[in-house]
Amino acid sequence: MMNTDKKWVACWGNATSITDRREAVYAKDITLRYPVRMCFSGTMLRFRFSNLTGTEPVTLAKVFVGHTPITFGGEVSVTLQPGAETESDDITYAVHRGDTIDVSFYLAGYTQMNSGTLVTGPLSKGYYAYGDYAESDELPLDLTRHTNWFYFLNTIDVLTSADNHAVVCYGDSITAQAWPDYMAQLAFGTNTSIIRRAVSGTRILRQYDCITYQAYGLKGATRFPIEMNVAGATDVIIQHGINDIIHPVGVDVNPFRPWSDLPTVEEMERGVEDIYVKPAKAMGLKVWSGTLLPIYGWRTYNEQREQMRQTFNEWLRTSPIFDGCIDFDAVVRSNTTKPWLRLPSTRWYALCRATTMRSILIYNKV
Repeated sequence: MMNTDKKWVACWGNATSITDRREAVYAKDITLRYPVRMCFSGTMLRFRFSNLTGTEPVTLAKVFVGHTPITFGGEVSVTLQPGAETESDDITYAVHRGDTIDVSFYLAGYTQMNSGTLVTGPLSKGYYAYGDYAESDELPLDLTRHTNWFYFLNTIDVLTSADNHAVVCYGDSITAQAWPDYMAQLAFGTNTSIIRRAVSGTRILRQYDCITYQAYGLKGATRFPIEMNVAGATDVIIQHGINDIIHPVGVDVNPFRPWSDLPTVEEMERGVEDIYVKPAKAMGLKVWSGTLLPIYGWRTYNEQREQMRQTFNEWLRTSPIFDGCIDFDAVVRSNTTKPWLRLPSTRWYALCRATTMRSILIYNKV
């Protein structure tokens, strides 16, 4: 029987950024496990692990998908070099759409936990357990806790049907919240996977290099070329820029947030075009803009910032450089005095359904 699995496509993915800088930054003798629901059927898997923001080598003593070892150059352990990403061997592992696979890895020695990202949503849940349980069917209840921090595991590709493809959701804390997971649920059963590349606090044009805000991640020019390494990608949704507007408050208020960090709308537009759109087009991708959510009631709200947001949003809606616009702002706008930068799950689900159906991103037509 002829094998019809002819194409590598990313079926799961997160960005890799800098974890929150706390007192404890090392772990030892710990197992991390991430359950992943497969959106496609396929015959082989490959896995990318990232130590992009680490400053020391990180050794994964053993790595498994289910009970199958994930190997790297034939070896069952791998050392991730600082500032680099490492791809596994191609692993023969048959999956069917709807299967849940468990990716588990064991950190035996002292391990710098710099590289990871925090995301939420109904499909984004991980676990850690004290001890070596990478090969175990179940983690011991009394030694295990849930986590929404995704350390080191960056992308999973599947060798699948040639008509399958990936859509990338790129952004900040809005995209690190639940809507990409709801979009993935709506896309389930089609030929589209949803790959999240989101880091809370990130900006288009700048980044923080102090430990207070280092977890707010890398600037767009650094992030985008790395995060767009997505097998089988055809489209990217870019919803980014609100932090460029709301973060600066002046050094008299916060020494790390000078007014000089506040860009003009024209600088933001130029940044989106040069840093995101032109490179994405060069990769052959369709590029969809996403408008910025309302900020009225946010702690740094003022009329100048609101005018910037509205002007930038109008450009996002009308600029011919985009293949289309997903108007998040229009979907959630209301007269409430609460800002929409933090939405309950029910609103994210409604937003996702609305934006999916209102846009051209109906999955089999992307």
